[in-house]
Amino acid sequence: MAVVRLARRLRLEDTAADATISQLSALSVIEKFGPIGIGDLAARERVQPPTMTRMVSNLEALGLLERTGDENDRRVVRVAITKTGSSALADSRRRRTAFLAANIRTLPDDDRHALLRALPILERLAEA
Repeated sequence: MAVVRLARRLRLEDTAADATISQLSALSVIEKFGPIGIGDLAARERVQPPTMTRMVSNLEALGLLERTGDENDRRVVRVAITKTGSSALADSRRRRTAFLAANIRTLPDDDRHALLRALPILERLAEA
């Protein structure tokens, strides 16, 4: 529950973003693996393809991603992050990181060291 509550708190810090947290998550996947097909993106985000199609349309309308055709198969559509999308994602990360950094600085040294030791474990859990 603590992780869920922290994630919720971080979302509250990111009210300046035009995109939702789900859209920012999808953008992050596109940035890391793109250009990527909508079906692959849906699978990575664990949502149904129609849901991802709507999200992609919204992100495209915001200018945060663009659709591209596949060179080998004209039926396949891939999505790629735009410069505006990369910038929006970086801004979002900066806001959330600033919030965490400011609050971590207020913790006692022992707590900060415990968090540092826990980071690799949390990373493995996030990637599982």
